[in-house]
Amino acid sequence: MINKLGLEILSPLALSPGDTLGVFTPSSPGYVDCPGLFENGLKNIEALGFKVKLGDLAKRRSSQIYRSASAQDRAQELMELICDPTVRGVISTIGGSNSSSLIPFLDFSEIRKQRKVLCGYSDVTSLHLAFLHFAGLQTVYSPAVMCWFGDWPNGCSLSQQYFLQAITSWNTKYSLQKPERWSNHRRRWDNDDWKNIPRQWQSNINGWKVLQNGVTKAPVLALNLNTLMSACGTEYWPDFSGKILLIEDMDCGFGRTERALRQLSFIGVFDKISGLIIGKPEVLNQSDAPFSYLDLVQEIVGPRSYPILGDFDCGHTLPMISFPQMRILNMDVQQSQVSLFFDGP
Repeated sequence: MINKLGLEILSPLALSPGDTLGVFTPSSPGYVDCPGLFENGLKNIEALGFKVKLGDLAKRRSSQIYRSASAQDRAQELMELICDPTVRGVISTIGGSNSSSLIPFLDFSEIRKQRKVLCGYSDVTSLHLAFLHFAGLQTVYSPAVMCWFGDWPNGCSLSQQYFLQAITSWNTKYSLQKPERWSNHRRRWDNDDWKNIPRQWQSNINGWKVLQNGVTKAPVLALNLNTLMSACGTEYWPDFSGKILLIEDMDCGFGRTERALRQLSFIGVFDKISGLIIGKPEVLNQSDAPFSYLDLVQEIVGPRSYPILGDFDCGHTLPMISFPQMRILNMDVQQSQVSLFFDGP
């Protein structure tokens, strides 16, 4: 596969237990808001067999209230980990709102040369897009240290299983299965509620929801909707032609969501893609609308010839299925059965 800059898209080097993951903080200094959650996330990553190495900002618990440090310092932290020969991949502390500010200060030729996997989700969408465009390097849309490796006490086993498959299996075919249960249970971080109140789970018997039957086989892009919209008009806006698009969001106020989806429609994204997957939102603000979130999606996307799947488990709910960006995903979506699997190389 070739990207818009004419670069062959490379897969990162696969990881194995015993390898070191570098921790960088591209936006929110979440370790200040809930130090215990951060430490628990590090512990749970180590329990999977990996070593962790904190970037300079993460090590110092650097904070400028809404961001960890200046854009230059945040980019330097990431580049130091990328260039560190003891580090095999990098994972974000958490998301936030300003990961895109790192982009002008990153050395993408070095990132391409090092071929280290970038892991994270939500606001880290900006870096996924930038790595794909400027470095021609695949990344993994996955949990971050705090969310969801930090989930008390041992993280989410199914999320960890899919994370391991994504970062260790670039050449191995594997399928995606609907989890038996899911959770969007939010608990306070400013006290010990996050670990003292047990997570509440819901049955997943009715998800995933088939919105349009169809079969397709194409590279997949997994992206946070809100962050994706901030990339409109940029050089690193992706080429959606022939891709499967997975979009997810944390806080789905219907007014903002309609605006974002309509913008994607106006610029032809839904005409170019070959498949669509909608992740479960963590928070739904329906504003007393007499229709559902997926009704709104169908209203704007309209009937299509490609498969459309809703209420998928990737993003701001647990468990989170990790997605290797631009890997070939096979979708066979029927009302009677849904089959999803990644090809080999």
